[in-house]
Amino acid sequence: MNNEIQLSEELISNKIYFIRNQKVMFDRDLATLYGIETRVLKQAVRRNISRFPKDFMFELNKSEFENWRSQFVTSNSEKMGLRYLPMVFTEHGVLMLSCVLNSNKAIQTNIQIMRIFTKVRQMLFDTTDLKIDILHIQKKLENHDKNIELVFSYLDELTDKKENVKPRTKIGYKK
Repeated sequence: MNNEIQLSEELISNKIYFIRNQKVMFDRDLATLYGIETRVLKQAVRRNISRFPKDFMFELNKSEFENWRSQFVTSNSEKMGLRYLPMVFTEHGVLMLSCVLNSNKAIQTNIQIMRIFTKVRQMLFDTTDLKIDILHIQKKLENHDKNIELVFSYLDELTDKKENVKPRTKIGYKK
């Protein structure tokens, strides 16, 4: 029997944010995905804080929180139901959560989240390759433009010379 929990790729990828030049997920989103309360997730992290260095997990500062909150205009509450600044977890921090939250659902959810992080990374890599290819094409086109301009300038010089040359006397057999 397959006990694998299925979460949609879109559901998970919509919960990945870009903060401090890192892809991160919020504590409350992770808690929802794991089927636990946010406070339970935070307690588990605080009990095992040595497993979460700053490159695995960090708390948002007030300006980051305000910036993030301003992106959600529909919220009526002052702090979107948050009493404390949220914790955000990088890909490695999310992976470490599966060790801290020792449940089958946490493990299965983590597997899916890791797959999504991998897909996002691959999409960014593919996009970067496309950008590099486009830059190469643009450089080639710039060179082509310069070469075409050069050819036209040579043609202009040749036509100018042809107009200034006296007609030559014809040689050959006479009738």
